[in-house]
Amino acid sequence: MRTEDRSLAALGLDGVPAQEPLLYPGRPITAPSLLTGDELLELDVRPLRLGEWFVEERAQEAAAQRRLDEALVDRGQAVTGRRHPVIAVGSNASPGQVTYKLTRLGIPAQVPMVPVEVRGVAVGCSGHISPAGYVAGTPYVDREATTRLVVTWLDATQLKAVDDTEFPDYRRAILPGDSFEMTMPSGERLGGAYIYFSAHGVLADPLTGRPRPGGGDQAELLAALLKDSPRLSELLGPDAESWVATAGADAAVREHGTRIFGEEGWVLPQTEFLTYLDDAPRPRLYDELPPLGGSLPPQG
Repeated sequence: MRTEDRSLAALGLDGVPAQEPLLYPGRPITAPSLLTGDELLELDVRPLRLGEWFVEERAQEAAAQRRLDEALVDRGQAVTGRRHPVIAVGSNASPGQVTYKLTRLGIPAQVPMVPVEVRGVAVGCSGHISPAGYVAGTPYVDREATTRLVVTWLDATQLKAVDDTEFPDYRRAILPGDSFEMTMPSGERLGGAYIYFSAHGVLADPLTGRPRPGGGDQAELLAALLKDSPRLSELLGPDAESWVATAGADAAVREHGTRIFGEEGWVLPQTEFLTYLDDAPRPRLYDELPPLGGSLPPQG
C-alpha cells in the first residue's frame, strides 16, 4: 500500500484563494478523498453508499484501510448519512480553501470530497467582484452540459460556516436528482444536492452573448475583462495584479466595478435556479435524499 506524504502542502493543494486572489479558484481535488485537517486521504470507491467506501490511513509508516464512516466516528465527526451534500463550483472544491474557511472559525476540517458528474449545470463567472478582489465562479443551467464537479459532504456546523462565506452574494438551491442527474464514481445517482449560485447573475462574453466560461486562470480572466472595458481598466488596471490589490482593499471600488459589469451590458440574470431555492426548515441530509432507482451499478 502507498504511504507517501498526503499533506496538502506535499500535494500542492494548500493554496488559499481568499489570501492569494490570483490563485482562484484554487486546485480542486481530482479523486475521491477525505479532507482531514492538513491532509487529504484517498478513498477506495466501492459499489455502495459513500460511508461504506474505504479510506486509506497511515500509522507509523504503514497503511491500512477501514470504512469511511468508521474513520469519521473515530475522529468524533458526523457519519456521511448525517451530512449535507453540497456541489462546489468555485474555490469550495479546493482543499486549501475549505480548510481555511473552517479552521479559522475553530471548526474541524473533516470533509469527504468526491468528484461527481452533474448533468444540466455549467460553470460561468459571477457578475460581481468578490471581497477578496477576484471574480468568482457561479453555476448556470445548461441542459446540454455534463460537468465534473466536486461534492463536499458537510455537517451542520460546517454548512453554516460555508453559508456565512457565501451570503449575500450567493443563494443556496437544492437540485433534485431527477432534473439534474448526479452520478458518483460508484455509479450511485444522488437524489439531490445543494448548490450556491450568484445573486448577481452571470457574466456574458461581449462577442457571443453567451456566459463566459468560469473556473479557469483568474489572471487571464481579469486581463480579458480589462481589455474589454476601458472603464474597468481605468478603475482597476493596468493588470490583474493591480485589479486584485485595488479591489481587495476597497469595498467602494468593488461596488463600482460591479456596476460597470452591468453598465457594459455583460450581466445575464440567473432565474433558472430560483425554482429550486432552499426554503426547507432545515437542510436535507444525505440519508434523506434517496438515490434514484437503479442507482448502483450491477454487480456480478
